[in-house]
Amino acid sequence: MSSSGFDKTSTSKSRNTNILNFFKPRNVDSSTPSSSETTNMPQKRSRVEFNPNELIVDPGLRPCIDDYDVGIRDQVRRQYLLKGPCQPYGHNFPKKKQATEMRSFIETWFKKFIWLEYSVEKDAAFCLYCYLFASPGSKSETFTRKGFSNWKKATENFNDHVGAVSSVHNDARRHCEDFQNQRQSISHVLTTQSREMENAYRTRLTAVLEVVRILLWQGLAFRGHDETLESLQRGNFLEVVAWYAKMDETVRNVIGGNAPGNNQLTSPKIQKELVSSCASQVTLAILTELGDRKFSLLVDEARDCSVKEQMAVMIRFVNKKGEIIERFLAIEHVSDTSSRSLKAAVDMLFARHNLSISRLRGQAYDGASNMRGEFNGLKALIQRENPFAFYVHCFAHQLQLVIVAISKHIPVVAEFFTNISMIVTIAGASCKRRDELNKHRDADIFEKLETDELTTGKGLNQQTNLARPSDTRWGTHHVTLARLLSMWSSALYVLERVYEDGIEPESRGKASALIKLMEDFHFVFILHLMLKLLGITNALSLALQQKDQNIVNAMNLIEVLKVKLQNLRDSGWDALIHEVTMFCNKHGIVVPDMEDQFLIPGRSRRARNLVTCYHHHNEVFLPVIDLLAVEMNNRFSESSTALLRYISCLDPRDSFSRFDQHSLICLAELYSDDFSAIDLQFLREDLDTYICEVRTSSDFTSCEDLSVLAIKMVQTGRHLVFPLVYRLIELALILPVATASVERAFSAMKHIKSDLRNSMADEWLNDLMICFIERAIFASIDNEDILQHFQNKENRRIQLPPLALSNS
Repeated sequence: MSSSGFDKTSTSKSRNTNILNFFKPRNVDSSTPSSSETTNMPQKRSRVEFNPNELIVDPGLRPCIDDYDVGIRDQVRRQYLLKGPCQPYGHNFPKKKQATEMRSFIETWFKKFIWLEYSVEKDAAFCLYCYLFASPGSKSETFTRKGFSNWKKATENFNDHVGAVSSVHNDARRHCEDFQNQRQSISHVLTTQSREMENAYRTRLTAVLEVVRILLWQGLAFRGHDETLESLQRGNFLEVVAWYAKMDETVRNVIGGNAPGNNQLTSPKIQKELVSSCASQVTLAILTELGDRKFSLLVDEARDCSVKEQMAVMIRFVNKKGEIIERFLAIEHVSDTSSRSLKAAVDMLFARHNLSISRLRGQAYDGASNMRGEFNGLKALIQRENPFAFYVHCFAHQLQLVIVAISKHIPVVAEFFTNISMIVTIAGASCKRRDELNKHRDADIFEKLETDELTTGKGLNQQTNLARPSDTRWGTHHVTLARLLSMWSSALYVLERVYEDGIEPESRGKASALIKLMEDFHFVFILHLMLKLLGITNALSLALQQKDQNIVNAMNLIEVLKVKLQNLRDSGWDALIHEVTMFCNKHGIVVPDMEDQFLIPGRSRRARNLVTCYHHHNEVFLPVIDLLAVEMNNRFSESSTALLRYISCLDPRDSFSRFDQHSLICLAELYSDDFSAIDLQFLREDLDTYICEVRTSSDFTSCEDLSVLAIKMVQTGRHLVFPLVYRLIELALILPVATASVERAFSAMKHIKSDLRNSMADEWLNDLMICFIERAIFASIDNEDILQHFQNKENRRIQLPPLALSNS
């Protein structure tokens, strides 16, 4: 398997799919006449469907342009021109012995020859112009089918391929320019269109694009149930277009009844093409921002409302300002969630965007076996191609696993959360009970406001409900306990109503048992203990989910958490008992004497398994904290690995107290693809100068974080003075901490693909999500770029006039 985003097996399968879609006619109905009956009948040609996402990117694998059906050939050409030549920047071009030297393709050739393409599979160069427009049987076959791979004096050979003015290459280039210039096409020459018609077309198209922008920003549906003029359910798109026309006279004069019937620009096809152009420009902006920088991969999978398995892909990199950036790249439908299928989907996605796996320097997943498997997981498959794509298990997910381990491995805590689930279920089992819960809570809040026990303010005392804890959702255990504590009296009130008004003896019995349980000191003690522990871990979980979080700061936060746990174990007992006692006194719960006898849960009284109340609760307090500390050490054992230990030496805290030159040299050696032997020699000298500079400079005295350090280095120009040190900092920042950004992408998917909009195609969903999630980038894209991309997608009936002419 190659060391790039192209996968031979997956690409060949895609190639077969393309052949079926683009070349094979549809099945003929079995009711068609026999051959004898159709001898003199004209055969109707089957219409071939065109799907731009199924075009093969690698020039060494795609079929000849003349092999495509003539009905879609121009669409194929136009799509390849929109994508641009296949130029995988950052790819590790393999070296091979030619003559007496080891030679390889050189990336700088891409900038010198804009038509040049590179095939990863064949390690060969191709010409995009000649592939699309050279005549069959011409002398350019080397650059269209076979591929050029003799890198000795390659520049001279490329110049020879371009040749004179009348060469095959230049002839193909002129055909390409004429093809892209729709104003020179025969259809345009034959069409007599006035300047007023062109300006009206631009105004109409711009107005429609503005409506598309509004709907994309809000993630709203486009289509309606009935889009006829008389309908009251025409959908958001047509309704907003109509409102826009009422509010703007210029738009009203060129739209609706004032526009040609065959050029209204409101059809579903036009809507999808405009959204596709918006998504393409957003993706182009992301890839331009990425440039040729190294990046990390964040992947997660989830099932949508139409029971389709979707894989969300995000990239993490450091931009030119030194800031950590996480961008949504795409969402891919995967029919098979095996690691190899996910790897094939990643390969195809990378190939589509001219990305190379050789540029990966980190990967993070949620911990599923098909992702992190040591031998056949997605992590392992990627690392076989690129050993520098270091894997980091999602920290926030690991923290949730710590909480789950506590709730399952200590009997009293497991029983506690079981009872919590029963309380939440019974108190919120019906609409009537939820209304009673909220009504009683509102009355309780008003009473406390009158007695000044609560204060008013923005966002305070909001109406809420009890939440069920979930093992797979970050922070839900803490939310459940916090809400139950704030709604304690209301929850008891609802349970009392269930007992008094219940018809079924079973539900009345459960309500009675839960009331007794909630008014027991032991239950209240565990509630406050778990709330305190989960409060500490929840603060860490929220911090880990920040987009600009870096690996060094994450490890520091974990160390702080471990210190807090130890402090709680050493000196938190008295404060906890006092807090529980105050709560019990407030709610009329009997507080036992700590020296009274207490029956050990799960033991028979006959066996005299009695201990003091103090001893029992202390035996709960210490094991829970100890297990949490052990699980933290086990789950976050990455802190002991060489990679993260070396990275911690870059930490700017306490005047770079952790700086260690030898460890940083070892870190650079781990990234041998980024630091040559000569670089390592220079790095040793630069590190000495660097540490003296940053420790004495006032610009870096306030740096408490690695991400802040990177930004300061760019602002002060130190990244140019110490480029090798800055490269180390970039590699450290690239390593992902949590997959929270991918989780947010799935939240956006639920907003876009709801139960009422569950039949949208994969490409349509992907375009909507890109524009919705990356709204900040979408807002910065000029309308003209989107309009030009839309205009170039196919040959339009009316041409878009230059912006200067339309303004005049």
